[in-house]
Amino acid sequence: MPSRVPSLRMLRSFFTDGSLDSLGASEDARSKRHSTSDLSDVPFSAVRKEGWLHCKQILTKKGKAEDREDMLAWIKVIRENSKAEGEDPGFASQALISKKLNDYRKVSPAGTKPDSSPKGPRGLGIRAEFLKQTGTSAPRSPRQDAAVTKDESSSQKAPWGINIMKKNKKSAPRTFGVRLEDCQPAPDNKNVPLIVEACCKVVEDRGLEYMGIYRVPGNNAVVSSLQEQLNKGATEINLQDERWQDLNVISSLLKSFFRKLPEPLFTDDKYNDFIEANRIEDASERMRTLRKLIRDLPGHYYETLKFLVGHLKTIADHSEKNKMEPRNLALVFGPTLVRTSEDNMTDMVTHMPDRYKIVETLIQHSDWFFSDKEDKGEKVSPAPPQ
Repeated sequence: MPSRVPSLRMLRSFFTDGSLDSLGASEDARSKRHSTSDLSDVPFSAVRKEGWLHCKQILTKKGKAEDREDMLAWIKVIRENSKAEGEDPGFASQALISKKLNDYRKVSPAGTKPDSSPKGPRGLGIRAEFLKQTGTSAPRSPRQDAAVTKDESSSQKAPWGINIMKKNKKSAPRTFGVRLEDCQPAPDNKNVPLIVEACCKVVEDRGLEYMGIYRVPGNNAVVSSLQEQLNKGATEINLQDERWQDLNVISSLLKSFFRKLPEPLFTDDKYNDFIEANRIEDASERMRTLRKLIRDLPGHYYETLKFLVGHLKTIADHSEKNKMEPRNLALVFGPTLVRTSEDNMTDMVTHMPDRYKIVETLIQHSDWFFSDKEDKGEKVSPAPPQ
């Protein structure tokens, strides 16, 4: 069987002359014209004139490209002629070109291996450059298609930096066991913790006439469950929750909040000053000194103390019903508010009367201690008698 199929013109010559000799002579003449093994002997014009199907056989058997550019040029010519003659370009780019690339790699000298140094930019391979020029892509296996689909879907997601930022987004502040300035603030007063405002509101709405408010403890299990919920970073408090309906639970929750403050409401650095001020013999001097110490408290501590003392004053104003006079309220809140972060038994015993007295005095004269008249340049009334 002949190694290639004769062209239409050669077959026509055979039927016209009626002999196989004419066919063989014609074949010999064409083969001699392209018998050289050097690819440069076959110009591009010959490919266009003879048709690339004939030159394809020459390339397959004897053709060798001199360099990379020469090979790419021949590939481009083959592709153009395949389109001109109606042959499937996919076949040319996949079957013939693959074979020619393999032949080219076999005959390429070892010294022309492309530089793989990471310092310089890497060029595309011959196959990749050809596919880039032609716009065709190499066939892929189902596994490769699945990998590409996965990469495309992942590229549609947000950049990794944004994902990290979302994961690392700052959570809502805790409530118990943190400093006042780190607590979730109340909506109406940014210097007052939300938990303090919520508890005082519940008590004032439903407990002004509740006998023994703040003296009767609430259920420890319910108080603990509310603490855990608030410590998860709740930005809002659902006052309709049944746990918020028990006044004793809410009053115990408020006391627990101040008891767990790492920095007490009267602050560690001013604790001894408050104790000494309370022991001043002259009543007017004692009151003025206490007032000055209160005004020197940090913003969050001053505003929270002002809010709490105002609330306790409201409770004391209804003492005829709830039986919680300033003295009784001071017995409850004195040890909780006036303390140090590292309270010891000696201070608790020796300073206990001072703690009671300081809180009782603040409740009895809350309007004078927290008056803003002095800040506005107005004259402050004399210290109330004691």
